[in-house]
Amino acid sequence: MATSIRAAAERTVVFSLAAIFIVQQLTHVELLLYPLGGLAFLAIALALPRLKGISKWLATGFMAGGVLLMLLQKADVRLWFESAGINATLVTLFVFAPLFGIPVRLPAYVAALRHFYEKSVKSKAVMFTGTQLLTQIMGAFINVGSISVVYHLAFVKPHASGAARLLAAAMNRGFGGAIMWSPYFAAMALVTSALSLRWTSILPYIIGLSLLSLLISMVVSRRELWCSEQNDSDMDTEREAEEVRPAPVGNLSDRASFPFGLAAYLVLAIGAILLLEWLLELPMVLITCLGAVLIPLLWCAAKGAMDTYRQGIANHISVTLPALQKEITLFLAAGFFSGSIRSTGFGAYVPELLEKLPVPLWLAFTLFTVLLIMATSWIGLHPIVPVTILATGIDPAAVGLSSAYFAVLLLGSWGLSNPISPASAVNHLLAGLQNKTAMEMARPNYAYALWMAAALVLYLALWRILL
Repeated sequence: MATSIRAAAERTVVFSLAAIFIVQQLTHVELLLYPLGGLAFLAIALALPRLKGISKWLATGFMAGGVLLMLLQKADVRLWFESAGINATLVTLFVFAPLFGIPVRLPAYVAALRHFYEKSVKSKAVMFTGTQLLTQIMGAFINVGSISVVYHLAFVKPHASGAARLLAAAMNRGFGGAIMWSPYFAAMALVTSALSLRWTSILPYIIGLSLLSLLISMVVSRRELWCSEQNDSDMDTEREAEEVRPAPVGNLSDRASFPFGLAAYLVLAIGAILLLEWLLELPMVLITCLGAVLIPLLWCAAKGAMDTYRQGIANHISVTLPALQKEITLFLAAGFFSGSIRSTGFGAYVPELLEKLPVPLWLAFTLFTVLLIMATSWIGLHPIVPVTILATGIDPAAVGLSSAYFAVLLLGSWGLSNPISPASAVNHLLAGLQNKTAMEMARPNYAYALWMAAALVLYLALWRILL
């Protein structure tokens, strides 16, 4: 009884936080930062005692470190609440974005997809590359909602455990590639606003970097991709395929090999988001939330599948959100820590320290940035923390960089580090879907992150030398 009451309280707080954030974005009322920050503190307080393992230690460390820094700086009340609500944007996305996946579970679509994959997709390499590219494209527009959508595409038929790991890695890396170039992600908004850049001014460079990430991913996983196929009847994969196995829906022999109805839904979902952005003067996060509520609802209503929609909503509230509670707590705690450390003046000391190294300052800072973001992500600190500190605290000219170079450096480092972070939304979503830990989801991406880090440094060095 007590557990159910606590779970209901946690859901109420999270929904209230998302609602107040939306109202704040619409009205720009400054005073709303206090209830927003207060709800963030309350959400952390409710969830923290129930966290276990590394998640509990990380969230506790973020909060303790943030409180200590705030006290040492004698910060005013406003800074406390403002810092607590820094990651309310991401929490709001967690509340709404997964709803995009509801129509994907329509029995007719799942049956057609299963038929398509069983008959048409035979190669691990094709499945792996296609999954990563699809995640990157869809993730650019519907953020973390893309993971739910692509997951239900990739796992429409059973896979051996090795293939399942590959597909999870493909989604993870694809989402990291989307982080590098999408104009709708928090990463892009943070970096371009802090550096006063237009998205189009860096678009060619970040598109090239995201395509490079596809190539690096294939090279890193080549041994697994082209080895002999594993036994697809492996019993360990029963749980992974269980939730997307539909009841038989008619005779598939006369169906088109490709599920054009589902393809139409995906195109509509992306197109509607872009149209709403063009028509409405609203932040992208609000447009995404609006689309996540309306598009699946209208589609399911048009298809006469409101039972599926209601079931999807119930599953989201009772299963998906509780599974994301660790993610929500970590993001809120990390945001508070980021806000506390950002005002310490840490960034002013970095150029002075790096000048002592026997390499050019621009190269030393490039290596420092990549290693800092990658290492802190690996231990569980979300990339938003170091990127916020560096973007707002470092003058690019002071370390011999242009603003565009600095932006690509930060975005590339964030994108390659996200797959190895146990605090990332993708790792927690995949962990919940596959009943594993976030660390298990991150581990297959370590080699990819190392190779991608080396490629990023070389990519930027060539850009600086040639341009």
